[in-house]
Amino acid sequence: MGTGILTIDLDAAAANWRALARLSRGETGAVVKAGGYGCGAAEVATRLAREGARRFFVATAEEGAELRRALGEGPEIGIFSGHMAGDTAQIRDHALTPMLNSPEQAARHRAALPGQPYGVQIDTGMHRLGMQPPDWAALRDDLEAGPLVLVMSHLACADDPMHPKNASQLKCFTEMSAGITAPRSLAATGGILLGPDYHFDLTRPGVGIYGGLPFADAQPVLRLSLPVIQTREIGPGDTVGYSATFTAAETTRIATISAGYADGLIRHMSNTAHLFADAVPCRLAGRVSMDLLTVDITHLTEVPDHLDILGPQQTVDRLAEAAGTIGYEILTSLGHRYERRYLGQ
Repeated sequence: MGTGILTIDLDAAAANWRALARLSRGETGAVVKAGGYGCGAAEVATRLAREGARRFFVATAEEGAELRRALGEGPEIGIFSGHMAGDTAQIRDHALTPMLNSPEQAARHRAALPGQPYGVQIDTGMHRLGMQPPDWAALRDDLEAGPLVLVMSHLACADDPMHPKNASQLKCFTEMSAGITAPRSLAATGGILLGPDYHFDLTRPGVGIYGGLPFADAQPVLRLSLPVIQTREIGPGDTVGYSATFTAAETTRIATISAGYADGLIRHMSNTAHLFADAVPCRLAGRVSMDLLTVDITHLTEVPDHLDILGPQQTVDRLAEAAGTIGYEILTSLGHRYERRYLGQ
Protein backbone atom coordinates (compact mmCIF):
# COMPACT_ATOMS: atom_id res chain seq x y z
CA MET A 1 0.00 0.00 0.00
CA GLY A 2 1.50 3.32 -1.08
CA THR A 3 -0.45 5.74 1.11
CA GLY A 4 -0.41 6.41 4.82
CA ILE A 5 -3.11 5.18 7.17
CA LEU A 6 -4.63 7.81 9.46
CA THR A 7 -6.51 6.15 12.30
CA ILE A 8 -8.94 8.37 14.20
CA ASP A 9 -10.04 7.07 17.59
CA LEU A 10 -13.55 8.44 18.07
CA ASP A 11 -13.74 6.79 21.49
CA ALA A 12 -10.80 8.97 22.57
CA ALA A 13 -12.37 12.08 21.03
CA ALA A 14 -15.60 11.33 22.89
CA ALA A 15 -13.69 10.82 26.14
CA ASN A 16 -11.96 14.17 25.66
CA TRP A 17 -15.28 15.90 25.04
CA ARG A 18 -16.81 14.31 28.13
CA ALA A 19 -13.83 15.40 30.24
CA LEU A 20 -14.15 18.98 29.02
CA ALA A 21 -17.92 18.85 29.57
CA ARG A 22 -17.34 17.78 33.18
CA LEU A 23 -15.08 20.80 33.65
CA SER A 24 -17.65 23.15 32.14
CA ARG A 25 -20.22 24.94 34.25
CA GLY A 26 -23.06 24.92 31.71
CA GLU A 27 -23.82 23.26 28.40
CA THR A 28 -20.94 22.01 26.24
CA GLY A 29 -20.95 22.31 22.46
CA ALA A 30 -18.26 21.22 20.00
CA VAL A 31 -16.27 22.98 17.30
CA VAL A 32 -15.89 20.79 14.20
CA LYS A 33 -14.71 23.35 11.65
CA ALA A 34 -11.99 22.62 9.07
CA GLY A 35 -13.26 19.09 8.61
CA GLY A 36 -13.27 18.38 12.33
CA TYR A 37 -9.70 19.72 12.63
CA GLY A 38 -8.67 17.26 9.95
CA CYS A 39 -10.31 14.30 11.69
CA GLY A 40 -13.62 14.26 9.78
CA ALA A 41 -16.40 16.66 10.79
CA ALA A 42 -19.24 14.25 10.02
CA GLU A 43 -17.69 11.34 11.89
CA VAL A 44 -16.66 13.37 14.94
CA ALA A 45 -19.93 15.30 15.21
CA THR A 46 -22.06 12.18 14.77
CA ARG A 47 -20.19 10.48 17.61
CA LEU A 48 -20.38 13.54 19.86
CA ALA A 49 -24.10 13.85 19.19
CA ARG A 50 -24.41 10.33 20.61
CA GLU A 51 -22.55 11.59 23.69
CA GLY A 52 -25.07 14.39 24.14
CA ALA A 53 -23.65 17.36 22.24
CA ARG A 54 -26.46 19.46 20.78
CA ARG A 55 -24.61 22.55 19.54
CA PHE A 56 -21.90 22.42 16.91
CA PHE A 57 -19.84 25.19 15.33
CA VAL A 58 -18.17 25.46 11.94
CA ALA A 59 -16.48 28.30 10.08
CA THR A 60 -18.65 28.74 6.99
CA ALA A 61 -22.14 28.08 5.69
CA GLU A 62 -20.71 25.54 3.24
CA GLU A 63 -19.27 23.56 6.14
CA GLY A 64 -22.58 23.90 7.94
CA ALA A 65 -24.59 22.49 5.02
CA GLU A 66 -22.28 19.49 4.82
CA LEU A 67 -22.56 18.91 8.55
CA ARG A 68 -26.36 19.15 8.48
CA ARG A 69 -26.47 16.39 5.88
CA ALA A 70 -24.49 14.20 8.29
CA LEU A 71 -26.35 15.07 11.49
CA GLY A 72 -29.89 15.43 10.22
CA GLU A 73 -32.47 17.58 11.95
CA GLY A 74 -32.14 18.59 15.57
CA PRO A 75 -28.67 19.76 16.58
CA GLU A 76 -27.93 23.47 16.23
CA ILE A 77 -25.12 24.33 13.82
CA GLY A 78 -23.52 27.72 14.38
CA ILE A 79 -21.62 29.54 11.64
CA PHE A 80 -18.71 31.65 12.92
CA SER A 81 -18.43 33.69 9.70
CA GLY A 82 -22.02 34.83 10.13
CA HIS A 83 -24.43 35.57 7.28
CA MET A 84 -22.27 36.52 4.31
CA ALA A 85 -23.52 37.58 0.90
CA GLY A 86 -24.65 34.46 -0.95
CA ASP A 87 -25.25 32.43 2.24
CA THR A 88 -29.01 32.93 2.52
CA ALA A 89 -30.16 29.80 0.70
CA GLN A 90 -27.80 27.50 2.61
CA ILE A 91 -28.71 29.05 5.97
CA ARG A 92 -32.41 28.66 5.18
CA ASP A 93 -32.35 25.24 3.56
CA HIS A 94 -30.09 23.63 6.17
CA ALA A 95 -31.43 25.40 9.27
CA LEU A 96 -28.08 26.99 10.13
CA THR A 97 -27.52 29.59 12.84
CA PRO A 98 -25.18 32.40 11.80
CA MET A 99 -23.14 34.23 14.43
CA LEU A 100 -23.71 37.77 13.14
CA ASN A 101 -20.49 39.81 13.17
CA SER A 102 -21.52 43.27 11.98
CA PRO A 103 -24.48 45.59 11.50
CA GLU A 104 -24.38 44.73 7.81
CA GLN A 105 -24.74 41.02 8.54
CA ALA A 106 -27.52 41.70 11.01
CA ALA A 107 -29.45 43.72 8.43
CA ARG A 108 -28.89 41.08 5.76
CA HIS A 109 -30.05 38.19 7.93
CA ARG A 110 -33.11 39.85 9.37
CA ALA A 111 -34.24 41.12 5.98
CA ALA A 112 -33.65 37.86 4.11
CA LEU A 113 -34.70 35.36 6.80
CA PRO A 114 -37.02 37.05 9.29
CA GLY A 115 -37.78 34.72 12.15
CA GLN A 116 -34.77 32.43 11.56
CA PRO A 117 -32.59 32.16 14.69
CA TYR A 118 -29.20 33.83 14.91
CA GLY A 119 -26.38 34.44 17.34
CA VAL A 120 -24.23 37.53 17.72
CA GLN A 121 -20.47 37.58 18.11
CA ILE A 122 -19.11 40.62 19.93
CA ASP A 123 -15.53 41.87 19.83
CA THR A 124 -14.09 41.97 23.35
CA GLY A 125 -10.51 42.71 22.32
CA MET A 126 -9.32 40.09 19.86
CA HIS A 127 -10.17 42.46 16.99
CA ARG A 128 -10.79 39.71 14.48
CA LEU A 129 -14.53 38.96 14.23
CA GLY A 130 -17.54 40.37 16.00
CA MET A 131 -19.51 43.55 16.49
CA GLN A 132 -17.52 46.37 17.96
CA PRO A 133 -18.84 47.85 21.22
CA PRO A 134 -20.52 50.94 19.69
CA ASP A 135 -22.33 48.85 17.07
CA TRP A 136 -23.46 46.32 19.67
CA ALA A 137 -24.69 49.09 21.98
CA ALA A 138 -26.69 50.66 19.16
CA LEU A 139 -28.26 47.39 17.99
CA ARG A 140 -28.48 45.36 21.18
CA ASP A 141 -32.12 46.05 22.09
CA ASP A 142 -33.30 45.38 18.55
CA LEU A 143 -31.22 42.20 18.20
CA GLU A 144 -32.27 40.90 21.60
CA ALA A 145 -35.86 41.02 20.41
CA GLY A 146 -34.93 37.88 18.59
CA PRO A 147 -34.86 35.21 17.71
CA LEU A 148 -31.42 35.64 19.38
CA VAL A 149 -30.10 32.27 20.60
CA LEU A 150 -26.50 33.06 21.62
CA VAL A 151 -24.15 35.94 22.41
CA MET A 152 -20.52 34.92 22.13
CA SER A 153 -16.96 36.18 22.00
CA HIS A 154 -13.54 34.58 21.67
CA LEU A 155 -10.47 34.73 23.90
CA ALA A 156 -7.17 35.70 22.28
CA CYS A 157 -4.73 34.34 24.89
CA ALA A 158 -6.52 31.54 26.73
CA ASP A 159 -3.61 29.13 26.13
CA ASP A 160 -1.59 31.33 28.52
CA PRO A 161 -3.46 31.35 31.86
CA MET A 162 -1.37 34.23 33.22
CA HIS A 163 -1.88 36.57 30.27
CA PRO A 164 -3.63 39.80 31.37
CA LYS A 165 -5.67 39.80 28.17
CA ASN A 166 -7.83 37.00 29.59
CA ALA A 167 -9.08 39.07 32.51
CA SER A 168 -9.61 42.16 30.39
CA GLN A 169 -11.68 40.24 27.84
CA LEU A 170 -13.69 38.57 30.61
CA LYS A 171 -14.48 41.99 32.08
CA CYS A 172 -15.42 43.38 28.67
CA PHE A 173 -17.66 40.42 27.82
CA THR A 174 -19.37 40.52 31.19
CA GLU A 175 -20.10 44.22 30.83
CA MET A 176 -21.20 44.06 27.18
CA SER A 177 -23.54 41.13 27.77
CA ALA A 178 -24.88 42.09 31.19
CA GLY A 179 -28.61 41.52 31.48
CA ILE A 180 -28.90 39.65 28.19
CA THR A 181 -31.52 36.92 28.28
CA ALA A 182 -29.97 34.74 25.56
CA PRO A 183 -27.30 32.19 26.50
CA ARG A 184 -23.72 33.49 26.58
CA SER A 185 -20.47 31.81 25.48
CA LEU A 186 -16.85 32.94 25.85
CA ALA A 187 -14.70 29.83 26.40
CA ALA A 188 -13.23 27.39 23.93
CA THR A 189 -10.78 24.70 25.15
CA GLY A 190 -8.36 27.13 26.77
CA GLY A 191 -11.15 29.15 28.32
CA ILE A 192 -12.64 26.04 29.91
CA LEU A 193 -9.31 25.43 31.63
CA LEU A 194 -9.23 29.02 32.96
CA GLY A 195 -12.09 28.13 35.28
CA PRO A 196 -15.82 28.65 35.78
CA ASP A 197 -15.70 32.46 35.66
CA TYR A 198 -15.11 32.08 31.91
CA HIS A 199 -17.74 29.42 31.21
CA PHE A 200 -21.07 31.29 31.21
CA ASP A 201 -23.93 29.24 29.70
CA LEU A 202 -22.11 27.38 26.90
CA THR A 203 -18.52 26.31 26.27
CA ARG A 204 -17.19 25.53 22.79
CA PRO A 205 -14.25 23.09 23.01
CA GLY A 206 -12.33 22.53 19.80
CA VAL A 207 -8.70 21.42 19.75
CA GLY A 208 -8.94 19.63 23.10
CA ILE A 209 -11.45 17.20 21.62
CA TYR A 210 -8.81 16.13 19.10
CA GLY A 211 -6.04 15.60 21.64
CA GLY A 212 -4.32 18.97 21.38
CA LEU A 213 -2.94 21.49 23.84
CA PRO A 214 -3.73 23.33 26.01
CA PHE A 215 -5.74 20.31 27.22
CA ALA A 216 -2.74 18.40 28.53
CA ASP A 217 -4.89 15.58 29.94
CA ALA A 218 -6.42 14.77 26.55
CA GLN A 219 -6.27 11.23 25.22
CA PRO A 220 -4.44 10.91 21.88
CA VAL A 221 -6.89 10.67 19.01
CA LEU A 222 -4.68 10.15 15.97
CA ARG A 223 -2.25 7.55 14.70
CA LEU A 224 -0.57 8.18 11.36
CA SER A 225 1.34 5.21 9.95
CA LEU A 226 3.42 5.76 6.83
CA PRO A 227 4.62 2.92 4.57
CA VAL A 228 8.28 2.27 3.83
CA ILE A 229 8.78 2.18 0.05
CA GLN A 230 12.47 1.34 -0.10
CA THR A 231 15.64 1.18 1.99
CA ARG A 232 19.26 1.75 1.02
CA GLU A 233 22.67 1.81 2.64
CA ILE A 234 24.84 4.87 2.12
CA GLY A 235 28.44 5.49 3.04
CA PRO A 236 30.24 8.21 4.99
CA GLY A 237 30.02 11.52 3.14
CA ASP A 238 26.96 10.53 1.10
CA THR A 239 24.08 13.00 1.13
CA VAL A 240 20.30 12.53 1.12
CA GLY A 241 17.52 14.51 -0.48
CA TYR A 242 17.09 17.93 -2.03
CA SER A 243 19.91 20.44 -1.40
CA ALA A 244 21.95 17.66 0.26
CA THR A 245 21.09 18.88 3.75
CA PHE A 246 21.88 15.51 5.41
CA THR A 247 25.37 14.05 5.19
CA ALA A 248 26.10 10.60 6.59
CA ALA A 249 28.93 10.53 9.13
CA GLU A 250 29.17 6.75 8.90
CA THR A 251 27.53 3.86 7.09
CA THR A 252 23.83 4.63 7.38
CA ARG A 253 20.61 2.86 6.43
CA ILE A 254 17.97 5.16 4.98
CA ALA A 255 14.28 4.31 4.66
CA THR A 256 12.25 6.19 2.06
CA ILE A 257 8.69 6.81 3.29
CA SER A 258 5.54 7.49 1.30
CA ALA A 259 4.42 10.94 2.53
CA GLY A 260 5.51 14.53 2.20
CA TYR A 261 4.42 18.12 2.32
CA ALA A 262 1.57 17.36 -0.08
CA ASP A 263 0.21 15.29 2.80
CA GLY A 264 0.55 18.05 5.40
CA LEU A 265 4.01 17.13 6.70
CA ILE A 266 5.54 20.56 6.31
CA ARG A 267 9.11 21.25 5.20
CA HIS A 268 10.04 22.92 8.48
CA MET A 269 10.27 19.50 10.12
CA SER A 270 13.13 18.50 7.80
CA ASN A 271 16.10 16.96 9.65
CA THR A 272 14.46 17.55 13.04
CA ALA A 273 11.26 15.52 13.45
CA HIS A 274 11.15 11.84 14.36
CA LEU A 275 9.10 8.88 13.25
CA PHE A 276 8.70 5.78 15.40
CA ALA A 277 9.17 2.06 14.93
CA ASP A 278 6.97 0.98 17.84
CA ALA A 279 8.58 3.03 20.63
CA VAL A 280 11.96 3.56 18.93
CA PRO A 281 12.52 7.07 17.50
CA CYS A 282 14.01 7.44 14.01
CA ARG A 283 15.10 10.89 12.85
CA LEU A 284 14.22 12.46 9.52
CA ALA A 285 17.37 12.59 7.43
CA GLY A 286 17.16 15.29 4.78
CA ARG A 287 14.42 17.52 3.52
CA VAL A 288 10.74 16.75 3.42
CA SER A 289 9.78 16.63 -0.25
CA MET A 290 6.36 16.63 -1.89
CA ASP A 291 5.67 12.90 -1.64
CA LEU A 292 8.60 11.43 0.28
CA LEU A 293 10.43 11.44 3.59
CA THR A 294 13.84 9.91 4.24
CA VAL A 295 14.53 8.49 7.69
CA ASP A 296 17.65 7.16 9.41
CA ILE A 297 16.86 3.60 10.58
CA THR A 298 20.47 2.45 11.09
CA HIS A 299 19.85 1.59 14.74
CA LEU A 300 16.87 -0.71 14.07
CA THR A 301 17.45 -4.45 14.17
CA GLU A 302 14.80 -5.09 11.50
CA VAL A 303 13.59 -3.10 8.53
CA PRO A 304 10.01 -1.96 9.30
CA ASP A 305 7.20 -1.95 6.76
CA HIS A 306 5.89 1.32 8.21
CA LEU A 307 6.81 4.06 10.65
CA ASP A 308 4.45 6.18 12.77
CA ILE A 309 4.72 9.96 12.78
CA LEU A 310 1.69 10.44 15.06
CA GLY A 311 0.63 8.11 17.82
CA PRO A 312 1.22 7.31 21.50
CA GLN A 313 4.90 8.26 21.24
CA GLN A 314 4.33 11.57 19.42
CA THR A 315 1.33 13.86 19.79
CA VAL A 316 0.38 16.53 17.28
CA ASP A 317 1.91 19.15 19.58
CA ARG A 318 5.20 17.32 19.91
CA LEU A 319 5.42 17.00 16.14
CA ALA A 320 4.44 20.65 15.80
CA GLU A 321 7.26 21.66 18.12
CA ALA A 322 9.76 19.89 15.88
CA ALA A 323 8.27 21.73 12.90
CA GLY A 324 8.26 25.14 14.57
CA THR A 325 4.48 25.46 14.44
CA ILE A 326 1.38 24.61 16.50
CA GLY A 327 -0.71 21.47 16.77
CA TYR A 328 -3.65 23.14 15.03
CA GLU A 329 -1.62 23.45 11.83
CA ILE A 330 -0.51 19.82 11.93
CA LEU A 331 -4.10 18.64 12.48
CA THR A 332 -5.75 20.76 9.81
CA SER A 333 -3.03 20.06 7.23
CA LEU A 334 -3.46 16.29 7.27
CA GLY A 335 -3.71 15.38 3.62
CA HIS A 336 -6.51 13.90 1.56
CA ARG A 337 -4.35 11.01 0.32
CA TYR A 338 -4.33 9.18 3.64
CA GLU A 339 -6.70 6.27 4.09
CA ARG A 340 -8.81 7.28 7.07
CA ARG A 341 -9.91 4.55 9.45
CA TYR A 342 -12.28 5.23 12.34
CA LEU A 343 -12.41 3.43 15.67
CA GLY A 344 -15.57 3.65 17.75
CA GLN A 345 -18.05 4.77 15.10
